Amino acid sequence: MDNNNSNFDGKRVIIGLSGGIACYKVADLVSTLVQSNNHVDVLMTEAATRFITPLTFESLTGKQVFDSQWKHIDAYEPQHIKIATHADIMLIAPCTMDMLAKLANGHTDNPVSLVASAIDKTTTPVIVAPSMNTTMFSQGSTQRNLRTLADDGFTILDCEEGWQACRAKGIGRLPEPESLLVALQAALSQKSTVSY
Repeated sequence: MDNNNSNFDGKRVIIGLSGGIACYKVADLVSTLVQSNNHVDVLMTEAATRFITPLTFESLTGKQVFDSQWKHIDAYEPQHIKIATHADIMLIAPCTMDMLAKLANGHTDNPVSLVASAIDKTTTPVIVAPSMNTTMFSQGSTQRNLRTLADDGFTILDCEEGWQACRAKGIGRLPEPESLLVALQAALSQKSTVSY
């Protein structure tokens, strides 16, 4: 991915991954963010670590991955509060059907939803990038949860359409890393034009 993003550097970016095959796309995004001089904290659910290892992101960021809500990375303090308080933006990608439900209903039993719950979305954008099988995406519960999250101040990215790992074809693919980067830039640009 082209990392010519001089207008997007020095930011504190949180990347949260939940358990989907599209986790592999996020490694390229994280690499680009780090090369553009951003400070990236990676959060992973236990399910996400089944698709890609924390070591991948630790190698890319030079920082420990927050993969347990019981882990204290830097010091013995509420890690989720520290990460949330210092962030400029958060992206949850891939955001599975299960993660959508957790976010919409205030469940904080994993590092991703825990940190998202500690962010003031009136000042710090939280972007959700849904990724799942096309039938799962079309379920009423998924659509209700997306509407709830939008009402709660989350930014919802549109899924892409195409071939899926489950051999289905349709809506539900995680956008490519370039599109995720554009979404981050757009949200930060919009944030800078809003006076709080």
